[in-house]
Amino acid sequence: MFRSLGWPEIALILVIVLVVFGVGRLPQVGGAIGKGIRAFRKGQSGEDDEEEKSKTKAIKEPEKGEGKSEGT
Repeated sequence: MFRSLGWPEIALILVIVLVVFGVGRLPQVGGAIGKGIRAFRKGQSGEDDEEEKSKTKAIKEPEKGEGKSEGT
């Protein structure tokens, strides 16, 4: 039913997107699409942002007393 998209079809789609969103908003739209794709891939692989943040926070913040010399 659907055949593969060729260059004329892709060019037509890009022109329609340009007309709908305008030149100024294209970077914002592209960034939003990229973030959505990254979030989707992370969700598929089972990664959780909260787990990553807690791990990096624990690594960056030393516990109380570490790095301080006592008695000085």
